[in-house]
Amino acid sequence: MSEPTLPRRRLPRWRLLASPLTRRILLVNLLAPIVLVVGVFYLDRYKQGLIRAELDGLGTQAEMVAGAIGEGAVFEEEAGFFEINPDMAQQMVRRLSEPAKFRARLFGSVGELAADSRVVGGAKGSIYIEELPPPTPPHWSDRLARQWDRWSRWMPRDDSLPLYREHPNARADDFEEVMTAMAGRAAWAVRSRKNGSLMLSVAVPVQRYKQVVGALLITADGANIARSLFQVRIAILEAFAVSLALTIGVSLYMAGTIARPIRRLALAAERVRHGQGRVHAIPDLSRRKDEIGELSLALKEMTEALWRRMDAIEAFAADVAHEIKNPLTSLRSAVETAARIEDPEKRARLMAIVLDDVGRLDRLISDISDASRVDAEMSRAETGPVTLSAMLDTMAEIYSGIAEDRGLRFQVERPTGDSLVVQGIESRLVQVLRNLIANAVSFSPEGGRIVLAARRDGGRIVLTVEDQGPGIPEGKLESVFERFYSERPEGEKFGTHSGLGLSISRQIVEAHGGTIRAENRGQGGARFTVGLPASS
Repeated sequence: MSEPTLPRRRLPRWRLLASPLTRRILLVNLLAPIVLVVGVFYLDRYKQGLIRAELDGLGTQAEMVAGAIGEGAVFEEEAGFFEINPDMAQQMVRRLSEPAKFRARLFGSVGELAADSRVVGGAKGSIYIEELPPPTPPHWSDRLARQWDRWSRWMPRDDSLPLYREHPNARADDFEEVMTAMAGRAAWAVRSRKNGSLMLSVAVPVQRYKQVVGALLITADGANIARSLFQVRIAILEAFAVSLALTIGVSLYMAGTIARPIRRLALAAERVRHGQGRVHAIPDLSRRKDEIGELSLALKEMTEALWRRMDAIEAFAADVAHEIKNPLTSLRSAVETAARIEDPEKRARLMAIVLDDVGRLDRLISDISDASRVDAEMSRAETGPVTLSAMLDTMAEIYSGIAEDRGLRFQVERPTGDSLVVQGIESRLVQVLRNLIANAVSFSPEGGRIVLAARRDGGRIVLTVEDQGPGIPEGKLESVFERFYSERPEGEKFGTHSGLGLSISRQIVEAHGGTIRAENRGQGGARFTVGLPASS
């Protein structure tokens, strides 16, 4: 009985980004980095925008305060020459800076410090005013902000910003932006304090009738900026918490849709490997429509093919035992009978039977060995281009000489200019053609004609071997390819053929991805047709 075969199923080739599993894995792995990168870029740009807006606000306020001082705290010392009144300027900078919560310092025309909004007292002593936090208990966000401030001290700082230094007796040349303002142009600067916070400063000239009489420096810490940045960080953390929850949820989903089915397939394959019966089938996950579904189908088909192969091996072993038992029984009977017969002629006939049975066993064992090696050899050997047109010419020439005494004629029909190339193992394809030609020779009558034909049919090469013999009995068109099937012509000595030739031919053709079939010709005789994929 021949081994049943299933049609080959082509697996879909998922493109890299079209694969469902690839899209899921990319979604999970890229979600958190995308959120992080977007948050980092957004935060940096947001910080720069806050600094720019804070400097613009300070610049506007500085212009207003400088204008007020130029109108109310400047007196004309000589004709056309103006000076700042320190007492009036001190009162003005204190009053004007209180609502805006910034520090204002006024420098005179020679660079001396004329007024400071943080200074209270006379010339003999100075008291610096520092704003205290409210007495009410801080909100949880304020406590978190203070904790963040403590943590941020251990973080890397921006070393590109100059360090802010507090000068007890500050002068105009201690601040570059003040010197620019003394020259009649507004300027600003951003510095870093020792605790990592920012210090923003804006300097504008103080003028009276286009004469620069001093420079006003307004400074403010980055508390508002830090507060806004902290709020943004809280928002980013909230978004991160949401994305983390989504990532965990999607990861659990992935574990359920990928890891668990793969685990089921692995356990099923392990049970099959240990031979725990056929009741433990590979689970069918083909409804998933992804790579795991294809994997389950492939494992299922592989397991079924393994079981079919085991059944075929078992049946093959039974057939071999049966076929070998027949000549062995005949041998035993002949040997036992020869021991009791004294007639030399009868004993010679029995010895001839023994020799025939030995020859039959030898041919049978050789064919069985060849049949058992086909699959292993086909899996190991490397294929190459095989020119079928040249093979037909060579085989026709060889068998024409062998069958010359019977008057058999060989006719080769093939297209000219087409070499009819297939991809395969040349020695095995030659074996197929030899089996078919030998079968045609054995059934052809004296003076008969054997036709070897080849043609191209789309993407396949079709070979046919026709004879003018009695043909194949009805209902036996498939049976002729079964192992040990023997339907021999009249007059042929019994045991000349093992019945494995056509079975081996089908094994070889199907291993090449081809087909082989038998049919009867309308004018009498048999026709065997082999179809093989054409080489690209």
